[in-house]
Amino acid sequence: MNRQVVEIAGRRLSLANLDKVLYPAFGVTKAHILDYYRRIAEVMLPHLKDRALTLKRYPDGVDREFFFEKRCPSHRPAWTETAELLQDDGEPMTVCLVNDLATLIWVANLASLELHVPLARAASTETPDAMVFDLDPGEGADILACARVALVLREIISRLGLVSFVKTSGQKGLHIYVPLNLPGTTFEATSTFSKAVAVTLQKNYPDLVTAKMAKEQRTGRVFINWSQNDAAKTMVCVYSLRAREKPVVSFPLSWEELENLAGKGDRERFQVGHEEAVRRAEKEGDLFREVLTKRQRLPHL
Repeated sequence: MNRQVVEIAGRRLSLANLDKVLYPAFGVTKAHILDYYRRIAEVMLPHLKDRALTLKRYPDGVDREFFFEKRCPSHRPAWTETAELLQDDGEPMTVCLVNDLATLIWVANLASLELHVPLARAASTETPDAMVFDLDPGEGADILACARVALVLREIISRLGLVSFVKTSGQKGLHIYVPLNLPGTTFEATSTFSKAVAVTLQKNYPDLVTAKMAKEQRTGRVFINWSQNDAAKTMVCVYSLRAREKPVVSFPLSWEELENLAGKGDRERFQVGHEEAVRRAEKEGDLFREVLTKRQRLPHL
């Protein structure tokens, strides 16, 4: 086991297995993964800040077994920030908060390729900062169908006086975020609102959209997963890697870019690799930054 001790932002970290290949088809090693998270940290950390992290760990690479870890590992560094959350049985659980670069690198060193966070912060678990529409293509549909649905959603949301933002899931679909950032917002409200919108789209575009979770209802359609608006659910964090054959990132798009890609029918350009993600973030900044700051109130439907 090769091990290297480094200093990051004044913290000492012991990094192990740096030459282990985690994306075999592309020869991407843990060292490459750590470098990616180091370079993307400036735009990613604000979206992780103060949110209970769920780690999705691939110790032997993306083509081998993985496991989720909600409880912050007991062997964490003493300086790691944590929070105590109550589980369904009333027992407390210590969760990791990735609030700085050193913690992000420590988490990545655990081969947690994917970083998942809830829509609410750990200090206010019942107050979502955003509402989300998770667009998931069923068999026979694809990301271009998701793009069509996303553009319809944007129009509906805009008519309701709300601004929305879009990112790739890093897999087959898209995620539409409607920032709220208002005290008093509830998951009951965002769930009810998002379901009503999804059902409306299903009614008006029955050959394209379904709001039903049953797998058999999704064939050839895009499932609008409104149920992600729940305190118990998490979403893959923007800029997180995904554990696919290729090291693809969940990456924000401008609506103009989404329109262009949809118009060209360019499925492949929706897949943003980790090196491209860094280049684009360095050039464009964080296209998702307003998700954290834009204050909006859900209208009554």
